[in-house]
Amino acid sequence: MTANSKAQQGSAKPHKGAAEAQNPKTNPDPSDNQIKDPEDWVTGDEPMTGAQASYLKTLSEQAHKPEAFDPDLDKAEASKRIDELKQGKGH
Repeated sequence: MTANSKAQQGSAKPHKGAAEAQNPKTNPDPSDNQIKDPEDWVTGDEPMTGAQASYLKTLSEQAHKPEAFDPDLDKAEASKRIDELKQGKGH
């Protein structure tokens, strides 16, 4: 191997394949900003996350609607309740 070929080999940039170029995680389409309805979430029926519980509790206290917080909500229900409280609708 010559010195020139070593230099070329070391400076080679990785080639992005067609699959990677179309992968929405590595190359998101800025025009594709759809927000999935919580009813369509694959994990929507799992218990709400700790972050959701904390945020929902805070929002319900700020809105003076402690009844809006329910520790047994699932992820989808918690998301909807959070959206309602943020919009001032409450429960």
